[in-house]
Amino acid sequence: MTTNRRDVLRLLAGTACAATLTPLFAADPQPLKAIGAAKGLRFGNALGYKYFKDPAHRALMARECNVIVAENETKWPALEPKKGQFNFGPADEMYAWARKEGMQVRGHNLVWQPEKWLPAWVAAHDFGQGSREAERLLREHITTVCKHYGTAIYSWDVVNEAVDPTTGGMRANVFTQRMGAVEQVDFAFRVAREQAPHAQLVYNDYMREDAGSAKHRAGVLTLLRELRKRGTPVQALGIQSHIGSWDDVRQQTDPLRDWRAFLDEVTGMGLDLLITEFDVNDRMLPADFAMRDAGVAALAKDYLDVTLSYPQLKDFLLWGLSDNVSWLQTWDEAPRKDKLPQRPCPYDGQLRAKPLRDAIAASLRAMPQRTA
Repeated sequence: MTTNRRDVLRLLAGTACAATLTPLFAADPQPLKAIGAAKGLRFGNALGYKYFKDPAHRALMARECNVIVAENETKWPALEPKKGQFNFGPADEMYAWARKEGMQVRGHNLVWQPEKWLPAWVAAHDFGQGSREAERLLREHITTVCKHYGTAIYSWDVVNEAVDPTTGGMRANVFTQRMGAVEQVDFAFRVAREQAPHAQLVYNDYMREDAGSAKHRAGVLTLLRELRKRGTPVQALGIQSHIGSWDDVRQQTDPLRDWRAFLDEVTGMGLDLLITEFDVNDRMLPADFAMRDAGVAALAKDYLDVTLSYPQLKDFLLWGLSDNVSWLQTWDEAPRKDKLPQRPCPYDGQLRAKPLRDAIAASLRAMPQRTA
C-alpha cells in the first residue's frame, strides 16, 4: 500500500495507524541514476568533504549518482576565506574522484547573495565610491573560479538566493548597494558566460510549493522576467526543493496547484528547470519512524510527480543521500519540537534504503521522456 498527501494529513491529525503504512524495505536493485538515465535525466547528490572521506558514503554515491555537487567546498567563503588565498584542494579531490567514477560535476555557487554568506573580508572591503571596485572584485572572483574548473563543470549556480522570501523583493549586500540589485545579478551572469561559455547558467533559490512561499515565488518570477527582458544569459531555474512540513500542512488545500502554475510561468519564459537540493523536512510528522518515513515518502511523491512532469527538468540532485549527513540535523531555525533527529533523506544513518528512495524511484519511472 502507498501513502498520499491525504494520509499525511491524517498522520498529523493522529487518525492514522502505523499498521497501514508503507513498510521499510531494501533498495531497488536498479540504481537511481540508471532509472533517471532511461528517461534522459541526470541524478546526483551534494557531498561534503568530511563524508567524502568515508568509503561507505563514496560507494553509495557511486552506486546511485551520475552527478556530484560539492555541498560547501566551492562557495566563496570556503574557496577564498582570506583575500587572495584560494583553497581549491577539497573540491578538486572530490571532483577528480567523481570523474573517475563517470560522474558529471555541477558548480555551487559563484555568488551567494545574502551578505552573511559572503566572506567576512568581502563585507569589510573598501569599495570606495561608485560601482567600479565592486564590479572588479566580483569579476575577479567569478573569473578565477571559472578558469580553475574550465570545462569540468557543466552547470553553474551563478547566483544563489537573491530574493527575500518574506517580501519577494531583492536582497541587499555590499555589491547591490553599489551596483543595484538586479544589475549585480545581471553582471554576475554576463561574467560567468564570458568565462564559462560551455556551461549551463542557473539562478538557484528555495521558493517552495507551500502557501507561505507565495511572496517568494512571486519575487523569483519578477526577477526572472527582468533578467529575460535585459537579455541576461540565465538559462535555467534551480529549484532547491527543501520540501516538507514548513507551513502547517493541515491548513493547505492544494498547494501543488499553485506550484504547477509557478512552473508553467518559468518554463513559459523559455527556461529549463533543475531540482538542485532535494530533501524532506519532517518536523510536523510523528516521532514513530514507520509513520514518519511513510509521510515523508508521500510528500515527496506528490511533489515529484508534479515537478518531474516537466520535460524541461533534466537534473535532479539530492542535498544528502543519508539522514546522518543532512544539514537539517544541525539547523536550529525550525527544529522538531520533540528534538528528535530528522529523517529527510532516502537512506538512514546506517545507509539502509527507506520508503523515500522508493518514492523517488517511482516518480522517476513515471515521468515523461526527456529529449536531448
